[in-house]
Amino acid sequence: QVQLVESGGGPVQAGGSLRLSCALSEFISSSRCMGWFRQAPEKEREGIATLASDGSAIYADSVKGRFTISRDNAKTTLYLQMDILKPDDTAMYYCAAGRTYQKNCLTPADITYWGQGSQVTVSS
Repeated sequence: QVQLVESGGGPVQAGGSLRLSCALSEFISSSRCMGWFRQAPEKEREGIATLASDGSAIYADSVKGRFTISRDNAKTTLYLQMDILKPDDTAMYYCAAGRTYQKNCLTPADITYWGQGSQVTVSS
């Protein structure tokens, strides 16, 4: 069974940091493109970071320089380190898996599997 399980969300003050984790089931091949998305109330889901199997990362302009996507050596956990958080970062954050050997999976149409989401709330 394919599973992606997020953890690490919660409330944080502006300027603070959080790290989201996404536990990946063994059925998520290490060759898949992995990504983080977020969705704020009444807004569309947007891709914010993507990590290809070759280790190359792409970021949305809104988070570039503040967020870092990474994967552990065992390829069992995906991370999103979020620094210098802003109130506009408040959203439900989703871990996602795209297709194998995909270089960029930053749009919802690229995604095959989704996690259940983890809420991040940034207060001013």
